[in-house]
Amino acid sequence: MPLALGGCGLFGGSAHTGKGGKGKEAKPLASAGTLYSNGLAYLQKGENKKASEAFNAVETNYPYSTWATHAELLHGYAEFRRQNFDSAVGALNRFIELHPASPDAAYAYYLKALCFYEQIEGVHHDQTFTLEAVQALQDVVTRFPDSAYARDARVKLRLAQNRLAGHEMATGRFYERQNLYPAAIHQFQIVIQQYQTTTFVPEALERLVECDLDLGLVPEARRAAAVLGYNYPGSHWYKLAYDKLGAHHLLNGATPPHKSGGFLFGLL
Repeated sequence: MPLALGGCGLFGGSAHTGKGGKGKEAKPLASAGTLYSNGLAYLQKGENKKASEAFNAVETNYPYSTWATHAELLHGYAEFRRQNFDSAVGALNRFIELHPASPDAAYAYYLKALCFYEQIEGVHHDQTFTLEAVQALQDVVTRFPDSAYARDARVKLRLAQNRLAGHEMATGRFYERQNLYPAAIHQFQIVIQQYQTTTFVPEALERLVECDLDLGLVPEARRAAAVLGYNYPGSHWYKLAYDKLGAHHLLNGATPPHKSGGFLFGLL
């Protein structure tokens, strides 16, 4: 965003106020160009609230001016900088709806995704914002695959998906500690099936082996261990699974763990 324009007062002219309210004159509204340049100047100085007000004034008072389109987008940006994410998303949605073919649409979608991404919490908290971030980041990648925004969105998308997988794992570990093995198995299968490119897949497979063995589901335990050994033959998690099978005398020719690390498919 070019932020080179200087600014002057938000409102032009002067007001004359008489005693008792008589002779009171309204301040004349500054032009769209003046308000817009004021907003840019405020952004440069980090005065994001004033910037937001200036851009909003352009939107409200000069909706058909040549300045209005960029003012809508910069209004969202100023609100993002203020961490008023709901307001930022509202402004960005208006921009996207009104100007879907704009050259700045990719940035608007990306900034909207960041509004959700910045609100992601730890794995033990509600993941509503993570889910919204994943959807919004995927929109950027799908709609603008060759843009610079898509490249960064792909990185953030993997991090967000890893957070979702971590949340499922935390829930699964809790169930396993409570000996609620069917519920734990369900959580670990979600990770394996829905978050295959995350770093939690090896652990999820190993914990499936644990739960299956505790339930006496020997074929299922062997199958999970085989998948783990094939994809992550040198991992810490496969060594644990291999040792657990050995403790139950269930190796039956299973491939021993590699000394070197296995490849992490889907993570590169």
